[in-house]
Amino acid sequence: MSFDNYHKVVEENDTVILYLGYENMHSIKVRGGHTFQTKYGALRHSDLLGKPYGSKIQCPKGYLYVLHPTPELWTQNLPHRTQILYSTDISIVTFQLDVRPGSVVVESGTGSGSLSHALIRSLLPSGHLHTFEFHKERAEKAEQEFKEHGLESYVTVNHRDVCQNGFDLEHVADAVFLDLPVPWEALPSAKTALKKEGGRICSFSPCIEQVQRTCEVLTELGFEDISTMECLVRNFDVRTVNLPIPDLGGGDSIETSSIKKEKNTVDEESDKKQEIVKSNADGDKSSAENAKQTFDFIGKKEDKNFYFKSGVAPTQMPGHTGYLTFATLYPA
Repeated sequence: MSFDNYHKVVEENDTVILYLGYENMHSIKVRGGHTFQTKYGALRHSDLLGKPYGSKIQCPKGYLYVLHPTPELWTQNLPHRTQILYSTDISIVTFQLDVRPGSVVVESGTGSGSLSHALIRSLLPSGHLHTFEFHKERAEKAEQEFKEHGLESYVTVNHRDVCQNGFDLEHVADAVFLDLPVPWEALPSAKTALKKEGGRICSFSPCIEQVQRTCEVLTELGFEDISTMECLVRNFDVRTVNLPIPDLGGGDSIETSSIKKEKNTVDEESDKKQEIVKSNADGDKSSAENAKQTFDFIGKKEDKNFYFKSGVAPTQMPGHTGYLTFATLYPA
């Protein structure tokens, strides 16, 4: 299985993504004779072999879709060995570090490999990733996953504590990414790893005290354009909102022009809806239904209320994950 070379049908030993619904996905390695249990019943791996990616697969109690893996899907389904970066932060990192085909990137630590897969996808086909992990078992597991995913030629996995022993790389990297408890201890070696013509560095830290210390050391080492950012995701829900029509008393004589305009607009939409539905009544029923759904989405007026679809902001949302500190090393 290769994340960089797409093929049309599921083959033996492929890593695939099973999509059962929103926020309900699983990654499995397809092996003939094996069975995977889902909420819709047992799924035999042999039922997937030879099926085109994107196919709808019937299970005893429902159905699912088999998808080709991508870094985004892998981030949502990978086995967690550590806390990981998600797509929001990953997109900022790859953009700010200017990772492109042919780039050489240094990463520490590897963790569960979420960011690693996205970096490799960005630097294909001629770039390379040097990733470092101080935990031996995690480093070995990450290396095994890269081989299974067909990415071993684009990445070198190193088992090393870079805070104590450095990267042992000199002027090879276009960018460096650090996800460490004490990133300032690795900054001198990271500077040495960057190419002589300069490059970008990013440090991910959950605490502002870590950010402050990192910025101080970056300044001492001659880095410029130092900035820190945080990205919070705010999802809006689509809901039907009930807006009461105000009763100002006195009938139409005291209605303001703006209220009249609103009522006229609603009435016009209602009339238009009826006309379209009526015109299609003797023709294509699906067209009439589509027209009805379209105007139902715009809104529906009753005697005392007006109903319409709207995006509603959450009253609560996930909080802070981490700060991303970026800096540039310009040529001397």
